[in-house]
Amino acid sequence: MTTVRKAVIPVAGLGTRVLPASKAIPKEMMPVVDKPVIQHVVEEAVRAGIKEIVLVTRNGKSAIEDHFDKHFELEQSLERKNKTAILESIRNIVPKDVTILSVRQPDALGLGHAVFCAAQAVNNEAFAVILPDVLVNNYQQSENDLQKMVKAFDQHNAAQIMVESVPQDKVHLYGIADCKGIKPAAGESVAISGMVEKPSAEEAPSDLSVVGRYILPARVMTLLADTKPGAGGEIQLTDALDELLKEQSVEAYRMTGKTYDCGNKLGYLQANVAYGLQHPETADGLKQFIAQQG
Repeated sequence: MTTVRKAVIPVAGLGTRVLPASKAIPKEMMPVVDKPVIQHVVEEAVRAGIKEIVLVTRNGKSAIEDHFDKHFELEQSLERKNKTAILESIRNIVPKDVTILSVRQPDALGLGHAVFCAAQAVNNEAFAVILPDVLVNNYQQSENDLQKMVKAFDQHNAAQIMVESVPQDKVHLYGIADCKGIKPAAGESVAISGMVEKPSAEEAPSDLSVVGRYILPARVMTLLADTKPGAGGEIQLTDALDELLKEQSVEAYRMTGKTYDCGNKLGYLQANVAYGLQHPETADGLKQFIAQQG
């Protein structure tokens, strides 16, 4: 049985890259086909064996919590109208043995601070961190990448950070993993010696960008407690991971799926097309529509 049963999902961001859509609606509630982004992410975690989801939220994000709550009137209405399939889709958003709870991030002090806000809920256990802007699509794969990361964490006794190859002219946009010149095959992990935030193409130690999925030991929370503000005056998760590296192994897991950054307009549109082409209700019609655009 896996040692990783909890996931921290920071959802307190303002969603400025997709304004004005996110002015009144949390960006995590914007739909990709028929499910909000946050539901896709939670389903990814559940598939990886996660049983407790900790949402790090703030004022104005109650729609996310409401989405995972029971909606008695809607369920009654669908039941009366005998709309069984739709009823099941909202009743079974998460399995009954999965718990979703929320904690508040009172101030926007960075990703490290957001993760640390969940320290009490994580309660000195290993945990996943999942950034909800990024969808990881493992369509038709028997295991998703997060499952494989959890297995690697258990087998190697080493923190796992998901990475993917990016074009050399894009490395300056990402955090880049330094693996001492070793490039893992897709689905494999190799040791990280450090991470460089947004290096120039000339200075980048690799083309492996950090994706936004982490499997971390409980020790990270105690390190975050002592992490001082870094870049942008914020408490950075990367700084705590640099400290962890001084004590124990941290590995880069190279993903097998494909990512879509739903935190920006183009990535969000791409996700809707990709997932729409995989959805049984929309695939055929969307294929025809795309063909007609050519």
